[in-house]
Formats: sequence, structure tokens, C-alpha cells
Amino acid sequence: MARGKGVRLDVKRIITSQFMRDLPLVVAGCAIAALGIDAFMVPNGLAAGGVTGVATIIAELGARAGVLLPVGVQTIVLNALLLLLAFRAGGARYALRTVVGFILLGVFTDAFAPLVASFVPDDLMLSALWGAIISGLGYGLVFRSGANTGGSDTVAQIISRKTSLPVGSTVMAIDVAVCAASAPVFSVENALYAALSMVLMGYVVDMVVDGGNRKRAAFIVSANYDAIASDVMRGMHRGATLIDAHGMWSGEERPMLFVILGKREVPILKAIVAEHDRNAILIITDVNEAFGEGFKGLDA
Repeated sequence: MARGKGVRLDVKRIITSQFMRDLPLVVAGCAIAALGIDAFMVPNGLAAGGVTGVATIIAELGARAGVLLPVGVQTIVLNALLLLLAFRAGGARYALRTVVGFILLGVFTDAFAPLVASFVPDDLMLSALWGAIISGLGYGLVFRSGANTGGSDTVAQIISRKTSLPVGSTVMAIDVAVCAASAPVFSVENALYAALSMVLMGYVVDMVVDGGNRKRAAFIVSANYDAIASDVMRGMHRGATLIDAHGMWSGEERPMLFVILGKREVPILKAIVAEHDRNAILIITDVNEAFGEGFKGLDA
């Protein structure tokens, strides 16, 4: 009985987990990304990086040899092989989210291909732009939910683990290499449009993942930190954290305030600081996401 109860608890934990709550978003994101790939990218020979780009090139070479090599099936097989090599990078939870992502994307890609064949535009520019926007929206939803679709990220993790190269730069290099490799198969024009699509897709993904929760972080160094903090907390209803700092040039204690605020609140903060200390040092920087009290919860 104890063993059966433990199994039931595990099933309940999986069903109520954050990943299961996010699964509809993952499914929707993979479906949207696949729609962009099928309607704009693959039919027009736009291999915009990643495993999907490699599969597009291989599918074209296979078609010329009279062999049908579906892009979706290829992406599933290639991602599965890559994940076996990169499994240690993220552990079981990372592997599960990645497997679900690339399987859904591969299935939707092959399922939608015959359905959208009659809607494929014959214009490379339109295909590159709309393929990037729609696919980027889909990928962004997947990434925002904490899942992944494999591809260049997995390859970059393998390379990064073996070398000292950063993952971000490696992903970019891989995607550029895939676009360049598509030139002899399709054309230089196709490769250039694929590169344009790749850049725009990355921008759309970033907007979807970070756009709804972007914040600003402000660091304020002023002798009147107490009055500034009071106005920030009471007037802006924002929290302020006092950080002990030391001026190396003056040798004096220089307490520093740390404040997280919205983009539209920056002018208000500037006015508050200027009112209390015209000589204050104010540094404002971007924050991709903010979690905790006053912001999104960590389980959001």
C-alpha cells in the first residue's frame, strides 16, 4: 500500500507541476512556430539556422535525389542525438522540457506541411519577414514557459563544455554557418534572406520572452539617500534597498540605494533625485525580468 501511495503522490506532483500548467502554452508555441516554418521558411529554401535549417537543407538534397526526408522527422532525430550528448548540461528536468519541445515542434511541422502548401507566398522578402515573425512568436512562447526546442542551443552547450567559448556567441556562429551552408544548395540570395530572417526571429523571441516584464534598475549614490528613499517608497510605492558602499577616492562611507522600477517611472525617479541632491550619482540599467515582492512570483 505504501508503494502504491508513493506512486499516486508522484503522479499528482507531475500533474500539478509548473511544467504541466505551462504545457498548453508550449503546445501553442510549437504549433505557431511550425506554421511559420511550413508556410514561409521551408518551401522557399530559407534555412535560418539551427537544426530546422539543417533539416531544410537535407530535405532539399533528398528531394533532388528522389528521397523524401520530412523536416519534422529530421529535427526530432537530430535533436534526440544531440540531447544524448548534452544531457549532463541540464539534468533530467532540462531534458524533459527539451524532449517535449522538439517532439511537438517536429510533429506539428510535418502535420502542417501539406495543409499550408497552397498558401505559400512566392516572395522571398515576405517569406523571410513573416516566417521570422510567426516562428519567433512561437519560439518565444515556448521559451517563456521554460521549455526548449533543442537545436543550436544544445550544440552550443556541447561546444561550450569542451571549450571556453560562451554559449551565446557559439549559437550565433552555428546559425550563421547553417545560413552560409544553404547558399550552395539554394542560392546566395536565399542564404542572405535566411540570415535576415534569423536576426529578426531572435529579436521577436526576445520581445516575447522579456517584453512583458522588462524593468529598470537604478543605483543612487547621494548624501541625502534617506530623503530620496522616503520619496521613492511613499511617492512611487517602490521598495528601496540600502547598500553599504565606500568611496575609494574620498575614503568616505557612501551609502547607495538600489531600486527596481518600470520604464515609465524613470523620469519620476530622476525628478526625486534632482530635488534632493543635484550632485547625486544616478545609474540606470536594463533588467530583463524582476521577481519577488512587488513583481512577478518566482513560479510565474
